[in-house]
Amino acid sequence: MATQTISVTLQYEKSIGRAEFSGPGFRNPVAMARGEDDTMYVVSRSYEYRPDGKRITICTTDEDYVGEFARGVTDQGEGEATSADGALIWPTAIAINSEGNVYVADEALDRVSIYSQDGEFLGKWEKSGSGDGEWSKPSGLAFGPNDVLYMVDSGNNRVQKFGKDGEFLGKWGTRGTGDGEFNMPYGITVDAKGDVYVADWRNDRIQKFSSEGQFLMKFGSHGSDPGELDRPTDVAVDSDGDIFVADWNNERLQVFDRDGNYLTHTDGEGTLSKWGAAKLDGGNPEMWHERAVAQGLEREKLFWGPIAVEVDDDGKIFVVESARSRIQVFRKQYPRYYGPGETMPGTVGGVGSGRL
Repeated sequence: MATQTISVTLQYEKSIGRAEFSGPGFRNPVAMARGEDDTMYVVSRSYEYRPDGKRITICTTDEDYVGEFARGVTDQGEGEATSADGALIWPTAIAINSEGNVYVADEALDRVSIYSQDGEFLGKWEKSGSGDGEWSKPSGLAFGPNDVLYMVDSGNNRVQKFGKDGEFLGKWGTRGTGDGEFNMPYGITVDAKGDVYVADWRNDRIQKFSSEGQFLMKFGSHGSDPGELDRPTDVAVDSDGDIFVADWNNERLQVFDRDGNYLTHTDGEGTLSKWGAAKLDGGNPEMWHERAVAQGLEREKLFWGPIAVEVDDDGKIFVVESARSRIQVFRKQYPRYYGPGETMPGTVGGVGSGRL
């Protein structure tokens, strides 16, 4: 009897969030990072006419609201926006170093703001330009070993490396379609080995590099078929080496193996979150009836603007969904292998009766 493999599947667990300008909820979230234990930090970009909705929300994976920090300001040129410590206009990315400090990129201000894990403002980097250690429209942040910070310098079509205090360590990339070239790159992640993955947005692909910028592989091409991409915005890699891609314009999350081969995808399975249910219970309980009779409500479960993806060591996948102001949480079902003399659960005579 040949060895049998059950392929990777994604099990939906729950949704976190609701649309709010402050307090328990998010407003057009664009990024998140996992902190210590079950803590998570979520970046809300909000609208230009509602800068009060721009913030970092601290909550738990069980949807307990902890607090919020950072301030949204209007774009006022050389005034309030450029001088306010910790201010946000167009936040794009967030990363947490080994000390628990929180780094947030802002593409409008060409700024990286740094906060403590409790939200205290610690400092900022502002180095707008195209020279070494300067950037234009930073759109992705990820820490690697030894607290090396990798930044997607989207406006300059490159990746740059920095020490945790901002010292320039290296760079790679230029505009183009060849190996190691980019066209408006966006998201970034670093795997357990220190290799770097970049969502090459306008080239509709994912590229992988060594920590020094050596090109290692690429996968993806423009399209909507399984394994094809349409403006991928973020990438994450789990402890097994499986690769998760926020396929933004295709409104889905795709999963690839370590070699870039397509495994599976989901279009979303969202349900009403704990925060959402609490709002209906406390604010307008008649809405429960309205929801029960509403036509087309099943569309709520589908992704709308899946812009970021994160994974944790427990096999959970968090998909940040900007347009619906929520995060959908999945768990990867690990493949199991059965050799001669072994029988898969739920099978008769070695013939599968369904997915595990």
